[in-house]
Amino acid sequence: MTELVIISGKGGTGKTSVTASLAVLAGRPVIADCDVDAADLHLVLAPQVKETNKFSSGHEAMIIREKCTGCGECLKNCRFGAVKKTAGEAGKGLKFHIDPVFCEGCGVCVRICPAQAIDFPERVCGQWMVSDTRCGPMVHARLGVAAENSGKLVSMVRNQARMLAQETGRNPIIIDGPPGIGCPVIASITGASQVLVVTEPTVSGEHDLERVLKLAGHFGVPAAACVNKWDINPGMAEKIEEKARLAGAGIAGRIRYDPGVTQAQIRKKAVVETDAPSAEDIKNIWDKLGIKG
Repeated sequence: MTELVIISGKGGTGKTSVTASLAVLAGRPVIADCDVDAADLHLVLAPQVKETNKFSSGHEAMIIREKCTGCGECLKNCRFGAVKKTAGEAGKGLKFHIDPVFCEGCGVCVRICPAQAIDFPERVCGQWMVSDTRCGPMVHARLGVAAENSGKLVSMVRNQARMLAQETGRNPIIIDGPPGIGCPVIASITGASQVLVVTEPTVSGEHDLERVLKLAGHFGVPAAACVNKWDINPGMAEKIEEKARLAGAGIAGRIRYDPGVTQAQIRKKAVVETDAPSAEDIKNIWDKLGIKG
């Protein structure tokens, strides 16, 4: 089974547009959107959701109002300001509640409450879905507002995509990875067959490429780079490609600046599904990667 992860040093480099096109070119792939903090592959591939599952991670404290004696121990010991005062009923003093946005799930209030008035259930942080698209099945997710543990959710999405590939006999798995070099990126590339780094010919693009290639090298994942909008600064494009070679990465190709990319997005199409000039550049990159279905 081949897993190709498309990543970038930062957001906005065209990573998702490239991913959608490679999903079309792959023939019989399973698709996974591991950019769970800002998932947008669905905007192009228009998935039809077939299965939705809750994603739980960590715990969330909740005061049982009927048991709360209003002693204030939870307020005194919470380091995150999550415990709030609530006006009690007439003659019964103050009571408290916990703001879920501020609660870090540390459990201190649960341990110190003398009345055992604090429940500590698992926190629902989002959901993950299995969908059908015109390119093949897709596993994707939505992280809740202010929710954390996106790395764990990325691992969940990847595992489900692998299981789906095994069950359906589909290959490869095309993964839209998160930007940056943080925990979600590590979760998306560890054990992958190959990463394709999409960058752009700018100073920040050069810096970000170095960091993300170093990360891929640390985990022993073969890497290739492509420069999007290369023709807005050809000199920098050449410099970036040289940096990539020195870091041990392959050069997958270049994508020209093309307003047709935006038009494809507006039409909910992958670039290679249109007659945009840059479609040919992306097809060449796919051929250069040499991934077989």
